Amino acid sequence: MPSGERPKISPGPVRPSETGSEGLGERRLAAIAFVDIVGYTILMAEDEARTHRRWMRILGEVISPAAEKFRGTVVKSTGDGVLVEFPSAHDAVDWARQVQGQVITKQVEHENESATITLRVAVHLGDVIATEFDVFGDGVNVAARLQQYCVPGGVILSEAIYDLVRGTIGPDARDLGFLELRNFKKPIRAYSLDPEASDSFDPGVNDSHDPEENEREGSRHRRPSVAVLPFTNLSGDPQQEYFSDGMTEDLTTELSRFSELLVIARNSTFQYKGKAIDIRQVGRELGARYVLEGSVRRSGDRVRIAAQLIDAVTGTHLWAERYDREVHDIFAVQDEVARRIVALLAAHVNHAEGERVLLKPPATWEAYECYLRGAEALALHQNRRTKASLYEARRLLEQSLTIDPDYARAAAVLSWTYLNAYLEPFDDDHLNPAVLDRALELAETAVHLDTRLPEARAQLGYVLLFKRQHDAAMAEFERAIAFNPNFIDYRYARALLFVGEPAKAIEVLEANMRVDPFQPLMYSTSWMGQANYMLKRYGDAVRLLREFTSRRPNIQLPHLWLAAAYAQLGQLEEARKEAAEVLRINPGFTIEGWKRLAVFKDPKDVDHNIDGLRKAGLPET
Repeated sequence: MPSGERPKISPGPVRPSETGSEGLGERRLAAIAFVDIVGYTILMAEDEARTHRRWMRILGEVISPAAEKFRGTVVKSTGDGVLVEFPSAHDAVDWARQVQGQVITKQVEHENESATITLRVAVHLGDVIATEFDVFGDGVNVAARLQQYCVPGGVILSEAIYDLVRGTIGPDARDLGFLELRNFKKPIRAYSLDPEASDSFDPGVNDSHDPEENEREGSRHRRPSVAVLPFTNLSGDPQQEYFSDGMTEDLTTELSRFSELLVIARNSTFQYKGKAIDIRQVGRELGARYVLEGSVRRSGDRVRIAAQLIDAVTGTHLWAERYDREVHDIFAVQDEVARRIVALLAAHVNHAEGERVLLKPPATWEAYECYLRGAEALALHQNRRTKASLYEARRLLEQSLTIDPDYARAAAVLSWTYLNAYLEPFDDDHLNPAVLDRALELAETAVHLDTRLPEARAQLGYVLLFKRQHDAAMAEFERAIAFNPNFIDYRYARALLFVGEPAKAIEVLEANMRVDPFQPLMYSTSWMGQANYMLKRYGDAVRLLREFTSRRPNIQLPHLWLAAAYAQLGQLEEARKEAAEVLRINPGFTIEGWKRLAVFKDPKDVDHNIDGLRKAGLPET
């Protein structure tokens, strides 16, 4: 065999009884790849036309060309999946890795939207029966069943495939053990190429020659992923939802501090609140190997908390515990649950992190309760966008700080209410320098009270951005991420936009999808659209911003950027319609006033932004 040539899977002799004369087709050994769209039903329900358009583009520009490159045959395409046959195990795996490496990039190239279509790919070597138009048999069935265990964006290999390619795929494969497949008597051993190892998904990418770097990367790729589902409120009082939600969020925060864990963001896990769920399905949709779920029952000053950790691949319960405590002991329970989970995953968490002090609790329970209510009110405000909803959040957070002036989390979130008032045209606080100064004072206080609190660092960074202290702002965002590698604050992407790095802003928003696959519409469309405008990709900006305004028509900012993008495309009639929407939402809008919020570091970026607004016909003063 010539050097470098891969061994092929021989189809073997065809037995007469299995061919044409009886119409049974040709029996042969083949590598079968099965592709499935993650969350297909949800995607179609949200936007059927766009989902279908993207899927057709992925088929035509990624899956089929890659199959041809690696000698594969696309046997059939269903509504949400594809079956591909290969004559070689290596070709099948290389194809799967390249598809996963290109699928997001191709979507972004065309629409520059967050890639809402994510795939699972399973590869198996087995006996199949091939007819002129189809391939079927156990080889196909195993691949189809196996893909259900694949994490979104990843590739799962049966042991039969893994044994043939193990020498060429490097350290990225993770042994999943033996998996039970529906309608199969014997379990199948499988291996996962997780999306964290995506650097190696393209067979043309060379590995680093630095052994230490490779070791670090290998460790990062194998981080166990954990999702904390919304704890169920069993108190019988809907008014106690804030308490169970707060418990969920705090446990997510506690776990995310451990750099060797990959913790799914709160926004994505809360998509499952109040729904009957299958843990295995949740794990697949979120890309989480482990799921923590539980319940909270509060009665007066007593609270009962139940928690259990589940292996989302096998459905096995790894640990469960129930706590009956006084309400003021809630912080100790949170700490205990987090440490217990870390202990179970101890092989992935170093000793120093295990000993780290976790969230700094307030001095009293009452301060925490006001904080939880205030945080819930602020979350509601992000949807309602009214002066009343913002001020209700501020009242509760101020009450929390009155009870405990040293509570850093309350100070950080209270700062956000002032910055929000400065940015939104609710009243005289809009563009009031004194309001921005108050936001800065509170953010600095939060950092002083807890120097390692990422939320405080990010809030300070965002306020400094509007103070036009760009370098100091970026330093604070970078400190926040350094303190917590799982920390997500989408405002970091907007900060990058303002300091002149729109391409990196898009990269950050896309990278956030790993820990927040259901990221909010504001960031996946509006901010992505703004970044594309600054890159002069006006058509892509229009598509993204139109998607946002069609769903959330009463927010000024997307209409503003959409007016500018239309104007730059020469579509002045559409631009003026969007300008009219801006003035409907904010009758007092002027370009001169907007300049105070267009806090770009480079004056040329300001001019680029303002140029579009002028062309759209928005008033100067």
